Amino acid sequence: MAESASEKTRILLVDDHPMIRERLVELIERESDLEVCGEAEDRHEALDLVAATQPRLAIVDLTLKSSLGMELIKDLQARYPDVKVLVVSMQEEMIYAERCIHAGARGYITKQQASRHVMRAIRQVLAGGIYLSDFMTHHVLERSMGRPAQRESLEIVSQLADRELQVFELVGKGLSTRQIADQLTLDTKTIETYRARIKEKLGFKDGPELLQRAIAWVHRNNG
Repeated sequence: MAESASEKTRILLVDDHPMIRERLVELIERESDLEVCGEAEDRHEALDLVAATQPRLAIVDLTLKSSLGMELIKDLQARYPDVKVLVVSMQEEMIYAERCIHAGARGYITKQQASRHVMRAIRQVLAGGIYLSDFMTHHVLERSMGRPAQRESLEIVSQLADRELQVFELVGKGLSTRQIADQLTLDTKTIETYRARIKEKLGFKDGPELLQRAIAWVHRNNG
């Protein structure tokens, strides 16, 4: 995927909100050396476009149309390790940033950030660095020194593995076990197992409490 000096750096956008993609296209194409080579709404479309356009950077949201951005990050890391990934998401940074980095992303920034910060993240990742906000960088350093997390929302889900967190979030969005199974391409028994693990780890007494707490958590972190 080497590029000559005369070629623009290709960037793929993966987000199921057209307005967000329009904003990113406008931002990126102000830069003389960058271009948007494609736009995708879900995981499968994104993988097809990566193969077709060979981008240097994929900007990925965590919540996609009929798929999950975290799975796409892992797919890209496994199949196209030369493609750098920057996550631009509405999701809570304290909860998802480190998980995304561990999955293979090179940076994480929230959609609430100003355009100049998004471009700074793009440039830093393209240059081979890792981008996190100053707040998140401070949090990672604090935790590496053995200091406890300060945020309740982080404490609630810190015990959950990535897949368990995905199921917890989808429960909170009102999806049934069958719908979650279909979205994650798993069988319903596996989803029930994940639900049981979540209840055990978080100390919920039954399914209704799991649903209530998941809805509250999604509302708090996506509101």
